[in-house]
Amino acid sequence: MTEDEDSLAERKMRFLYALRSRGITDGRVLTAMEAIDRGAFVKGIFADRAYEDTPLPIACGQTISQPSIVALMTQALSLNPRDRVMEIGTGSGYQAAILSQLARRVYTIDRHRRLVREAEEVFQALNLPNITAFTGDGSHGLPDQAPFDRILVTAAAEDPPGPLLAQLKVGGIMVVPVGQTDAVQTLIKVVRTEDSFEYEELRSVRFVPLVEGLASE
Repeated sequence: MTEDEDSLAERKMRFLYALRSRGITDGRVLTAMEAIDRGAFVKGIFADRAYEDTPLPIACGQTISQPSIVALMTQALSLNPRDRVMEIGTGSGYQAAILSQLARRVYTIDRHRRLVREAEEVFQALNLPNITAFTGDGSHGLPDQAPFDRILVTAAAEDPPGPLLAQLKVGGIMVVPVGQTDAVQTLIKVVRTEDSFEYEELRSVRFVPLVEGLASE
């Protein structure tokens, strides 16, 4: 093993240790985080920081979330191997790739064509055929593919979006950051029951806002 390879292996080991130290206890989630190399999703001048537990800038003014938040949100979904999952906000594609290790099918949507195109290239390179990516308005979800067992929203809304709640199966779980876009938000876990929704606050977070419509790129 070369010195560079040894350094990379050490950084990946510290990466997984950091996840455990931040409360990620689900063995399947940790295995998925280990299997999917975050370095494949971080390009350019930030590539050498791929294994830090920090959000990083990506194209189109967006960010790739810090790994501990990706893991926390994934853990909160309590995924089953047969689940169909919708993700709102493809971004780099990293979160969808993690979900693909734990669910039967992942549908991910983003308003930026460039991000969807670049994420699809990484999905193909990593041989992740159970992810389908769409360019579209994530605030409306994917009604043609609904209902979903799980929904993950990686952009903040002032309230859990009604159109997305409507696409959640009874017994299903949605994890979404909620709050004003210029303030710290709260990560909410929503469970759909037969006649209502149950809400649980998980922790404070900060995400880019959920924006309606398609972007220009």
